[in-house]
Amino acid sequence: MTETEALLAFARTHQVTVAACESLTAGLFMATLASVPGASTVLRGGFVTYTNEMKQKLAHVNAGILNTEGAVSAACAAAMASHTRELTGADYAVSFTGNAGPSALEGKPAGLVYCAIDSRKRNRVCRYEFAHMSRNEVREAVVEAMVTQLLAAMKEELNGQEI
Repeated sequence: MTETEALLAFARTHQVTVAACESLTAGLFMATLASVPGASTVLRGGFVTYTNEMKQKLAHVNAGILNTEGAVSAACAAAMASHTRELTGADYAVSFTGNAGPSALEGKPAGLVYCAIDSRKRNRVCRYEFAHMSRNEVREAVVEAMVTQLLAAMKEELNGQEI
């Protein structure tokens, strides 16, 4: 069983749903989950917010965060996940924002990525640095990492119990 299959099986068993707000991954996380049969029982929906304008309009990220911290920031990732969970009614929401490269963005190096997982219990932010990778390698690596992180968060929070 792949990690993605394990995530979906665990979520189904505990009857929890997942949503996502994706910037640099442009829907790759949701597409990865959706590639597994039966994913529809877990996937709630989400947003692809590739621009700051869409982060504000769709994910309700405050303009102040984008103006002071930037889109490539822990604060932006946390807000994206939190608002996405609230807007979709999902039990868990994951966000992805960063710079897949090939050059610096907002003065931040290529390969710098912030992701967040939001649940009713907490909002946790993950920071990754994927140096010397192509754009698609960064996107694939962060999706893989967050499948693992989301499964770990669910196991920690649910501890075998339904929420």
